[in-house]
Amino acid sequence: MKKLNWFNKLAFFLNIVLVTLTLMGYLLPSMAPKLFPFLSVLTLILPTLLILNLVFVVYWALQFKRQALLSIIVFLIGYTFFAKFYKFTSKNEEPFETDFTVLSYNVRLFNLFEWMPDENVAENIKLFIEKQNPDIICFQEFSKSADYKLDDYKFRHIIMHGNKIKTGQAIYSKFRIIDQGEIALPSSDNNVVYADIVKNKDTIRVYSIHLQSVNISPDINEIDERKSKRIFNRLSEAFKVQQLQSELIQEHMKDFKGHKIICGDMNNTAFSYVYKNIVGNMNDAFVEAGKGFGQTYNYKYYPARIDYILVDNIFEVKEFKTFNDFKNSDHFPIMARLNFNRDKKKDN
Repeated sequence: MKKLNWFNKLAFFLNIVLVTLTLMGYLLPSMAPKLFPFLSVLTLILPTLLILNLVFVVYWALQFKRQALLSIIVFLIGYTFFAKFYKFTSKNEEPFETDFTVLSYNVRLFNLFEWMPDENVAENIKLFIEKQNPDIICFQEFSKSADYKLDDYKFRHIIMHGNKIKTGQAIYSKFRIIDQGEIALPSSDNNVVYADIVKNKDTIRVYSIHLQSVNISPDINEIDERKSKRIFNRLSEAFKVQQLQSELIQEHMKDFKGHKIICGDMNNTAFSYVYKNIVGNMNDAFVEAGKGFGQTYNYKYYPARIDYILVDNIFEVKEFKTFNDFKNSDHFPIMARLNFNRDKKKDN
Protein backbone atom coordinates (compact mmCIF):
# COMPACT_ATOMS: atom_id res chain seq x y z
CA MET A 1 0.00 0.00 0.00
CA LYS A 2 2.85 2.39 0.74
CA LYS A 3 3.96 2.28 -2.91
CA LEU A 4 0.51 3.27 -4.16
CA ASN A 5 -0.39 6.88 -4.86
CA TRP A 6 -3.51 8.34 -3.30
CA PHE A 7 -5.72 7.46 -6.29
CA ASN A 8 -4.55 3.83 -6.33
CA LYS A 9 -5.07 3.59 -2.57
CA LEU A 10 -8.68 4.67 -3.11
CA ALA A 11 -8.99 2.22 -6.01
CA PHE A 12 -7.64 -0.63 -3.88
CA PHE A 13 -10.05 0.22 -1.07
CA LEU A 14 -12.95 0.04 -3.55
CA ASN A 15 -11.49 -3.21 -4.88
CA ILE A 16 -11.57 -4.70 -1.36
CA VAL A 17 -15.20 -3.60 -0.92
CA LEU A 18 -16.05 -5.19 -4.27
CA VAL A 19 -14.30 -8.44 -3.36
CA THR A 20 -16.18 -8.55 -0.04
CA LEU A 21 -19.54 -8.11 -1.78
CA THR A 22 -18.61 -10.71 -4.40
CA LEU A 23 -17.68 -13.29 -1.75
CA MET A 24 -20.98 -12.60 0.01
CA GLY A 25 -22.72 -13.15 -3.33
CA TYR A 26 -21.06 -16.57 -3.61
CA LEU A 27 -22.45 -17.58 -0.22
CA LEU A 28 -25.99 -16.26 -0.58
CA PRO A 29 -27.37 -19.07 -2.84
CA SER A 30 -26.82 -21.39 0.13
CA MET A 31 -28.56 -19.06 2.59
CA ALA A 32 -32.34 -18.93 2.92
CA PRO A 33 -33.82 -15.55 1.89
CA LYS A 34 -36.13 -15.54 4.92
CA LEU A 35 -33.02 -15.30 7.12
CA PHE A 36 -31.28 -12.60 5.07
CA PRO A 37 -33.99 -11.05 2.83
CA PHE A 38 -32.14 -7.80 2.15
CA LEU A 39 -28.81 -9.46 1.39
CA SER A 40 -30.54 -11.85 -1.02
CA VAL A 41 -31.10 -8.96 -3.41
CA LEU A 42 -27.32 -8.98 -3.92
CA THR A 43 -27.65 -12.15 -6.02
CA LEU A 44 -29.30 -10.06 -8.74
CA ILE A 45 -26.11 -8.09 -9.35
CA LEU A 46 -23.55 -10.88 -8.89
CA PRO A 47 -22.70 -10.96 -12.64
CA THR A 48 -22.03 -7.21 -12.49
CA LEU A 49 -19.73 -7.75 -9.51
CA LEU A 50 -17.82 -10.42 -11.44
CA ILE A 51 -17.39 -8.11 -14.42
CA LEU A 52 -16.18 -5.29 -12.15
CA ASN A 53 -13.60 -7.68 -10.70
CA LEU A 54 -12.30 -8.25 -14.23
CA VAL A 55 -12.12 -4.47 -14.71
CA PHE A 56 -9.92 -4.22 -11.62
CA VAL A 57 -7.74 -7.08 -12.89
CA VAL A 58 -7.11 -5.13 -16.10
CA TYR A 59 -6.57 -1.87 -14.19
CA TRP A 60 -3.88 -3.36 -11.91
CA ALA A 61 -2.32 -5.52 -14.63
CA LEU A 62 -1.71 -2.51 -16.87
CA GLN A 63 0.34 -1.04 -14.02
CA PHE A 64 2.04 -4.38 -13.25
CA LYS A 65 0.66 -4.20 -9.72
CA ARG A 66 0.32 -7.34 -7.59
CA GLN A 67 -3.05 -6.03 -6.37
CA ALA A 68 -4.45 -7.67 -9.51
CA LEU A 69 -4.11 -11.03 -7.74
CA LEU A 70 -6.96 -10.16 -5.36
CA SER A 71 -9.66 -9.98 -8.04
CA ILE A 72 -8.05 -12.78 -10.09
CA ILE A 73 -8.39 -15.18 -7.16
CA VAL A 74 -11.95 -14.09 -6.42
CA PHE A 75 -12.96 -14.44 -10.08
CA LEU A 76 -11.41 -17.91 -10.34
CA ILE A 77 -13.22 -19.01 -7.18
CA GLY A 78 -16.51 -17.98 -8.72
CA TYR A 79 -15.89 -18.99 -12.33
CA THR A 80 -18.78 -21.47 -12.23
CA PHE A 81 -21.07 -18.55 -11.39
CA PHE A 82 -19.88 -16.70 -14.49
CA ALA A 83 -20.60 -19.77 -16.63
CA LYS A 84 -24.25 -19.50 -15.59
CA PHE A 85 -24.26 -15.88 -16.77
CA TYR A 86 -22.39 -16.13 -20.07
CA LYS A 87 -21.37 -19.06 -22.29
CA PHE A 88 -18.60 -18.55 -24.83
CA THR A 89 -19.32 -21.71 -26.82
CA SER A 90 -22.50 -23.58 -27.63
CA LYS A 91 -23.26 -27.22 -28.26
CA ASN A 92 -25.09 -28.56 -31.28
CA GLU A 93 -24.67 -32.30 -31.70
CA GLU A 94 -25.82 -34.35 -34.66
CA PRO A 95 -29.56 -35.06 -34.35
CA PHE A 96 -30.87 -38.61 -33.89
CA GLU A 97 -34.32 -40.01 -34.52
CA THR A 98 -34.77 -40.55 -30.79
CA ASP A 99 -34.09 -36.88 -29.92
CA PHE A 100 -37.00 -34.83 -28.64
CA THR A 101 -37.45 -31.12 -28.05
CA VAL A 102 -38.91 -29.21 -25.12
CA LEU A 103 -39.96 -25.57 -25.38
CA SER A 104 -40.79 -23.23 -22.48
CA TYR A 105 -42.42 -19.84 -22.93
CA ASN A 106 -44.11 -17.28 -20.68
CA VAL A 107 -46.63 -15.90 -23.18
CA ARG A 108 -48.02 -13.12 -20.93
CA LEU A 109 -51.65 -14.06 -21.66
CA PHE A 110 -51.01 -13.75 -25.41
CA ASN A 111 -51.13 -9.94 -25.04
CA LEU A 112 -54.69 -10.07 -23.72
CA PHE A 113 -54.43 -6.59 -22.19
CA GLU A 114 -52.62 -5.15 -25.24
CA TRP A 115 -49.33 -4.38 -23.51
CA MET A 116 -47.83 -4.58 -26.99
CA PRO A 117 -49.17 -2.62 -29.99
CA ASP A 118 -49.17 -5.72 -32.23
CA GLU A 119 -52.68 -7.16 -32.56
CA ASN A 120 -51.37 -10.43 -33.95
CA VAL A 121 -49.34 -11.63 -30.96
CA ALA A 122 -51.38 -14.81 -30.43
CA GLU A 123 -51.14 -15.70 -34.11
CA ASN A 124 -47.42 -14.86 -34.17
CA ILE A 125 -46.82 -17.27 -31.29
CA LYS A 126 -48.85 -19.98 -32.99
CA LEU A 127 -46.84 -19.63 -36.20
CA PHE A 128 -43.62 -19.69 -34.16
CA ILE A 129 -44.68 -22.91 -32.44
CA GLU A 130 -45.56 -24.51 -35.76
CA LYS A 131 -42.19 -23.54 -37.21
CA GLN A 132 -40.13 -24.81 -34.27
CA ASN A 133 -42.35 -27.89 -33.93
CA PRO A 134 -41.30 -28.91 -30.37
CA ASP A 135 -42.45 -32.23 -28.99
CA ILE A 136 -43.40 -30.80 -25.58
CA ILE A 137 -44.46 -27.24 -24.78
CA CYS A 138 -44.71 -25.59 -21.38
CA PHE A 139 -46.67 -22.32 -21.40
CA GLN A 140 -46.67 -19.96 -18.42
CA GLU A 141 -49.24 -17.15 -18.02
CA PHE A 142 -51.43 -19.07 -20.42
CA SER A 143 -54.87 -17.79 -21.41
CA LYS A 144 -57.66 -19.52 -23.29
CA SER A 145 -58.49 -16.15 -24.83
CA ALA A 146 -56.19 -17.09 -27.71
CA ASP A 147 -58.40 -20.10 -28.50
CA TYR A 148 -55.31 -22.18 -29.20
CA LYS A 149 -55.83 -25.17 -31.45
CA LEU A 150 -52.49 -26.82 -32.04
CA ASP A 151 -53.63 -29.93 -33.84
CA ASP A 152 -50.30 -31.75 -33.63
CA TYR A 153 -50.55 -31.86 -29.84
CA LYS A 154 -53.21 -34.41 -28.94
CA PHE A 155 -52.30 -34.49 -25.26
CA ARG A 156 -52.74 -31.43 -23.06
CA HIS A 157 -52.80 -30.48 -19.42
CA ILE A 158 -54.22 -27.00 -18.76
CA ILE A 159 -55.06 -25.52 -15.37
CA MET A 160 -56.59 -22.06 -15.10
CA HIS A 161 -57.42 -19.93 -12.07
CA GLY A 162 -59.24 -16.64 -11.56
CA ASN A 163 -62.74 -15.24 -11.73
CA LYS A 164 -63.21 -12.70 -14.51
CA ILE A 165 -59.75 -13.20 -16.02
CA LYS A 166 -58.56 -16.79 -15.98
CA THR A 167 -54.85 -17.43 -16.28
CA GLY A 168 -52.66 -20.41 -15.65
CA GLN A 169 -50.31 -22.90 -17.20
CA ALA A 170 -50.45 -25.43 -19.98
CA ILE A 171 -48.42 -28.43 -21.06
CA TYR A 172 -48.88 -29.57 -24.67
CA SER A 173 -47.39 -32.89 -25.73
CA LYS A 174 -47.13 -35.05 -28.83
CA PHE A 175 -46.51 -37.98 -26.50
CA ARG A 176 -49.16 -39.62 -24.35
CA ILE A 177 -49.92 -38.12 -20.93
CA ILE A 178 -50.80 -40.81 -18.38
CA ASP A 179 -51.06 -38.67 -15.26
CA GLN A 180 -51.22 -34.99 -14.40
CA GLY A 181 -51.69 -32.62 -11.52
CA GLU A 182 -50.93 -29.31 -9.84
CA ILE A 183 -48.89 -28.03 -6.93
CA ALA A 184 -50.88 -25.26 -5.28
CA LEU A 185 -48.71 -22.39 -4.09
CA PRO A 186 -50.22 -20.79 -0.95
CA SER A 187 -51.03 -17.07 -0.92
CA SER A 188 -50.04 -16.67 -4.55
CA ASP A 189 -51.64 -16.32 -7.98
CA ASN A 190 -48.84 -18.46 -9.37
CA ASN A 191 -48.81 -22.25 -9.55
CA VAL A 192 -46.99 -25.35 -10.76
CA VAL A 193 -48.45 -27.99 -13.06
CA TYR A 194 -47.00 -31.33 -14.05
CA ALA A 195 -47.68 -34.14 -16.49
CA ASP A 196 -46.32 -37.68 -16.69
CA ILE A 197 -45.45 -38.19 -20.34
CA VAL A 198 -44.61 -41.53 -21.94
CA LYS A 199 -41.94 -41.53 -24.63
CA ASN A 200 -41.36 -45.01 -25.98
CA LYS A 201 -41.12 -47.09 -22.77
CA ASP A 202 -39.94 -44.25 -20.53
CA THR A 203 -42.08 -42.08 -18.29
CA ILE A 204 -40.96 -38.48 -17.94
CA ARG A 205 -42.51 -36.09 -15.44
CA VAL A 206 -42.53 -32.58 -16.88
CA TYR A 207 -43.08 -29.67 -14.51
CA SER A 208 -44.10 -26.23 -15.70
CA ILE A 209 -43.42 -23.71 -12.95
CA HIS A 210 -44.22 -20.04 -12.50
CA LEU A 211 -42.94 -18.61 -9.24
CA GLN A 212 -43.80 -15.41 -7.42
CA SER A 213 -43.28 -12.32 -9.55
CA VAL A 214 -41.10 -9.45 -8.30
CA ASN A 215 -43.26 -6.93 -10.21
CA ILE A 216 -40.50 -4.63 -11.46
CA SER A 217 -41.07 -2.45 -14.49
CA PRO A 218 -38.62 -3.14 -17.32
CA ASP A 219 -38.36 0.62 -17.86
CA ILE A 220 -35.57 1.89 -15.61
CA ASN A 221 -36.58 5.50 -16.33
CA GLU A 222 -39.70 4.98 -14.22
CA ILE A 223 -37.63 4.22 -11.11
CA ASP A 224 -36.79 7.12 -8.79
CA GLU A 225 -35.19 7.05 -5.32
CA ARG A 226 -38.48 6.64 -3.46
CA LYS A 227 -39.63 3.84 -5.77
CA SER A 228 -36.25 2.11 -5.54
CA LYS A 229 -36.71 1.66 -1.78
CA ARG A 230 -40.13 0.11 -2.34
CA ILE A 231 -38.67 -2.13 -5.04
CA PHE A 232 -35.92 -3.26 -2.68
CA ASN A 233 -38.50 -4.22 -0.05
CA ARG A 234 -40.70 -5.88 -2.67
CA LEU A 235 -37.77 -7.96 -3.91
CA SER A 236 -36.97 -9.10 -0.40
CA GLU A 237 -40.56 -10.19 0.23
CA ALA A 238 -40.84 -11.90 -3.16
CA PHE A 239 -37.64 -13.90 -2.52
CA LYS A 240 -39.04 -15.14 0.80
CA VAL A 241 -42.23 -16.31 -0.95
CA GLN A 242 -40.16 -17.95 -3.70
CA GLN A 243 -38.18 -19.82 -1.07
CA LEU A 244 -41.35 -21.47 0.25
CA GLN A 245 -42.49 -22.24 -3.29
CA SER A 246 -39.16 -23.83 -4.21
CA GLU A 247 -39.28 -26.00 -1.09
CA LEU A 248 -42.77 -27.21 -2.01
CA ILE A 249 -41.55 -28.13 -5.49
CA GLN A 250 -38.54 -29.99 -4.13
CA GLU A 251 -40.73 -31.90 -1.67
CA HIS A 252 -43.13 -32.89 -4.44
CA MET A 253 -40.32 -34.08 -6.73
CA LYS A 254 -39.00 -36.44 -4.05
CA ASP A 255 -42.15 -38.56 -4.35
CA PHE A 256 -41.50 -39.28 -8.03
CA LYS A 257 -38.65 -41.70 -8.70
CA GLY A 258 -38.71 -41.46 -12.50
CA HIS A 259 -37.05 -39.02 -14.92
CA LYS A 260 -37.84 -35.33 -14.51
CA ILE A 261 -37.72 -32.15 -16.57
CA ILE A 262 -38.49 -28.73 -15.08
CA CYS A 263 -39.47 -25.83 -17.32
CA GLY A 264 -40.60 -22.36 -16.54
CA ASP A 265 -40.27 -18.90 -15.12
CA MET A 266 -38.58 -18.72 -11.71
CA ASN A 267 -38.59 -14.92 -11.61
CA ASN A 268 -35.08 -15.16 -10.19
CA THR A 269 -31.52 -15.58 -11.40
CA ALA A 270 -29.26 -18.60 -11.57
CA PHE A 271 -27.33 -17.18 -8.58
CA SER A 272 -30.26 -17.35 -6.18
CA TYR A 273 -31.20 -19.69 -3.35
CA VAL A 274 -34.41 -20.49 -5.23
CA TYR A 275 -32.55 -21.65 -8.34
CA LYS A 276 -30.06 -23.71 -6.34
CA ASN A 277 -32.84 -25.32 -4.31
CA ILE A 278 -34.87 -26.34 -7.36
CA VAL A 279 -32.01 -27.41 -9.61
CA GLY A 280 -30.52 -29.72 -6.97
CA ASN A 281 -28.46 -32.30 -8.87
CA MET A 282 -30.21 -31.61 -12.18
CA ASN A 283 -28.54 -29.94 -15.16
CA ASP A 284 -29.32 -26.49 -16.52
CA ALA A 285 -29.83 -26.90 -20.27
CA PHE A 286 -28.42 -23.42 -21.00
CA VAL A 287 -25.23 -24.14 -19.04
CA GLU A 288 -24.91 -27.48 -20.85
CA ALA A 289 -25.43 -26.28 -24.41
CA GLY A 290 -26.35 -22.58 -24.60
CA LYS A 291 -24.37 -19.59 -25.82
CA GLY A 292 -24.09 -15.92 -24.93
CA PHE A 293 -26.09 -14.38 -22.09
CA GLY A 294 -29.16 -16.56 -22.61
CA GLN A 295 -31.40 -13.59 -21.83
CA THR A 296 -35.01 -14.70 -21.34
CA TYR A 297 -36.62 -11.52 -19.97
CA ASN A 298 -36.94 -8.42 -22.11
CA TYR A 299 -35.24 -6.01 -19.70
CA LYS A 300 -33.53 -3.20 -21.59
CA TYR A 301 -30.46 -2.66 -19.43
CA TYR A 302 -29.62 -6.13 -18.14
CA PRO A 303 -29.54 -9.58 -19.80
CA ALA A 304 -31.76 -11.28 -17.23
CA ARG A 305 -32.06 -15.07 -17.44
CA ILE A 306 -34.99 -16.10 -15.28
CA ASP A 307 -36.56 -18.85 -17.43
CA TYR A 308 -35.06 -22.32 -17.37
CA ILE A 309 -35.15 -25.87 -18.68
CA LEU A 310 -33.64 -28.22 -16.08
CA VAL A 311 -33.15 -31.92 -16.76
CA ASP A 312 -32.13 -35.02 -14.84
CA ASN A 313 -28.63 -36.38 -15.44
CA ILE A 314 -30.04 -39.20 -17.53
CA PHE A 315 -30.83 -36.68 -20.28
CA GLU A 316 -28.14 -35.42 -22.63
CA VAL A 317 -28.64 -31.80 -23.70
CA LYS A 318 -27.68 -31.83 -27.37
CA GLU A 319 -28.75 -28.29 -28.25
CA PHE A 320 -30.20 -25.22 -26.53
CA LYS A 321 -31.73 -22.12 -28.11
CA THR A 322 -32.85 -18.78 -26.71
CA PHE A 323 -35.11 -16.94 -29.16
CA ASN A 324 -34.40 -13.38 -28.00
CA ASP A 325 -35.29 -11.93 -31.39
CA PHE A 326 -38.89 -13.16 -30.99
CA LYS A 327 -40.53 -10.27 -29.13
CA ASN A 328 -44.14 -11.20 -28.57
CA SER A 329 -44.10 -11.20 -24.75
CA ASP A 330 -41.98 -9.71 -22.00
CA HIS A 331 -40.19 -13.09 -22.00
CA PHE A 332 -38.37 -14.95 -24.77
CA PRO A 333 -38.98 -18.61 -25.65
CA ILE A 334 -36.30 -21.20 -24.87
CA MET A 335 -35.95 -24.70 -26.33
CA ALA A 336 -33.74 -27.71 -25.64
CA ARG A 337 -33.10 -30.78 -27.78
CA LEU A 338 -32.66 -33.81 -25.54
CA ASN A 339 -31.96 -37.51 -25.65
CA PHE A 340 -31.40 -40.21 -23.11
CA ASN A 341 -27.77 -40.67 -22.16
CA ARG A 342 -27.27 -44.28 -23.21
CA ASP A 343 -24.52 -45.04 -20.69
CA LYS A 344 -26.49 -43.67 -17.74
CA LYS A 345 -29.63 -45.40 -18.93
CA LYS A 346 -27.80 -48.74 -18.86
CA ASP A 347 -26.78 -48.06 -15.27
CA ASN A 348 -30.43 -47.58 -14.36
